[in-house]
Amino acid sequence: MALGTVTAPHELRFDTGRICLDLLATTHPEERLGSVDVLSAWITGSGLVPAGTPLTHADGAWPVAFRELRGHLARLVRGRPAPGSAAYGLALTRVNEIARAAPPAPRAVPGDDGTLVRRLEEPPGCAALLAAIARDAVDLLTDPHARACLRQCEGDNCPIVYLDTSRGRRRRWCSSEVCGNRERVARHRRRAAALTRA
Repeated sequence: MALGTVTAPHELRFDTGRICLDLLATTHPEERLGSVDVLSAWITGSGLVPAGTPLTHADGAWPVAFRELRGHLARLVRGRPAPGSAAYGLALTRVNEIARAAPPAPRAVPGDDGTLVRRLEEPPGCAALLAAIARDAVDLLTDPHARACLRQCEGDNCPIVYLDTSRGRRRRWCSSEVCGNRERVARHRRRAAALTRA
């Protein structure tokens, strides 16, 4: 899985700065959570579970549940519909309900080389994983400093929202390698075309 560039529908990105925002990014440029296998890869890649955690118990209801949570998060993070509307209130209610479940319980165990590694007590259920994401969203949305760092990518037709933690808060793109590179290429082409016409 590529972290910087996306070339195939199944490749996933984890560069928004928050797990709940990484879930929102799974709609761009097209739906990425269409199968249990890809969702399982996203769950592991996002850090919700340690690498090697078995997710063989995941079934077809899991992608549906993750997409539902993603829809509610989109309403809250992007503020459409506006706060105070019935749709916004419903999204907030559902995220709070989902956050009530206990997230996966981590534990520290000695690894093969003796250093401590993170493992889960047992393979996590869907509700526990969704709760971890919903709690991350609650933390993000109730933290004024974090909310102030939310940015919409300035890339052409890119809907990704990310947390701008850069020095001076000048980050413009969800990813410098993806949208930033596209912008630099487009700028170069415009300059080359202008020189050709001159």
